[in-house]
Amino acid sequence: MARIIAGIGSSHVPAIGAALDLGKTEEPYWKRVFSGFEKSQEWMREAKPDVAIVVYNDHASAFSVEMIPTFALGCAAEFPPADEGWGPRPVPVAKGHPPLASHIAQSCILDEFDLTICNKMEIDHGMTVPMNLLFGKIEKDGHWPCPVIPLAVNVVQYPPPTGHRCYMLGKAIRKAVESYPDDLRVVIFGTGGLSHQISGPRAGLINSKWDKAFLDNLSKNPEKLVKIPHIDYMREAGAEGIEMVMWLIMRGALDDKVEEVYRFYTVPASNTAVGHIILENKARKGAGKSASKAKGKSKPAVKHKRAAARAKVDRVRS
Repeated sequence: MARIIAGIGSSHVPAIGAALDLGKTEEPYWKRVFSGFEKSQEWMREAKPDVAIVVYNDHASAFSVEMIPTFALGCAAEFPPADEGWGPRPVPVAKGHPPLASHIAQSCILDEFDLTICNKMEIDHGMTVPMNLLFGKIEKDGHWPCPVIPLAVNVVQYPPPTGHRCYMLGKAIRKAVESYPDDLRVVIFGTGGLSHQISGPRAGLINSKWDKAFLDNLSKNPEKLVKIPHIDYMREAGAEGIEMVMWLIMRGALDDKVEEVYRFYTVPASNTAVGHIILENKARKGAGKSASKAKGKSKPAVKHKRAAARAKVDRVRS
């Protein structure tokens, strides 16, 4: 049985991708951003997910004002990087997982979530930047460490989905994953935000107090976040702050109680607050492949394994 082992929240600032592509990661301005993800990459190498579901928003790359799906699920075998006006980013083509993606589509649609099924889809910085931040820089002719399933959410054209709708979709995705028969370790990304506004009189707005409270509640009290109306995101986090509802899809896909493994926050990167968090399912550590190996072991052996796992988490936190 497949399991979601953890959720990852990350901003997807396009300038971060440009800094990486142009070799600017060691410059003082950018080094503080990239250094904040070093422990995350270590965590990802240890987690070794079999599949990553990446929730992001398209920036007029795969879709335009002529067609705007609220939720679009990538079911293709591969997802090439899009040309966003200056050529595609020099990153590998992302390989999909059509069997699991199709299973998620069927399960969620039968649970009355009307997903748009995409059998051909290009991905932009909204997806590739968080993947770089968690998996590291990978050359164009290389390979991402695991297959991905993109889930594009409309947070560009009004009306976007509510936080509650996103949270409940996360729960439906979790149900779908757990009903998939193959033994897979799955991580889910929620991307975008945090507070920022890129145009108008409030261009450059960043509300660190709001952002940090959002991260606190994401970890401990997500039910409070699902009640936030669109107008509050606009007022407190800027016109583009609505992207934060995508983090609620990730959170909805996890257990009610999770363990916060790591958090990073800095401002600004370009004109955006960079937020990042890793949340693990407490009861599901070692689920999937590692859990199957534990079957038949004595209770002391299982306890020893759990203690080792906790020690590993502590090393990541330190």
